[in-house]
Amino acid sequence: MRLKKLRLEKGISQIKLAMDLHLAQNSISRYENGTHEADYKTLIAIADYFNVSIDYLLERTDDPTFYRGR
Repeated sequence: MRLKKLRLEKGISQIKLAMDLHLAQNSISRYENGTHEADYKTLIAIADYFNVSIDYLLERTDDPTFYRGR
């Protein structure tokens, strides 16, 4: 997952991101080091937070933009 890259580009600490998303800091750490995977609700929250697509987060595309529909 590109979480760490996005977080560092924005200059956000794990603690700040965790607080903003109402998660534990160790959850962010585990997502970043690949020992745990985020559930759908958390993936959506992370994608919305960084304004990127879930496919971009999961490295299925290099295009961070997404289509919101109508």
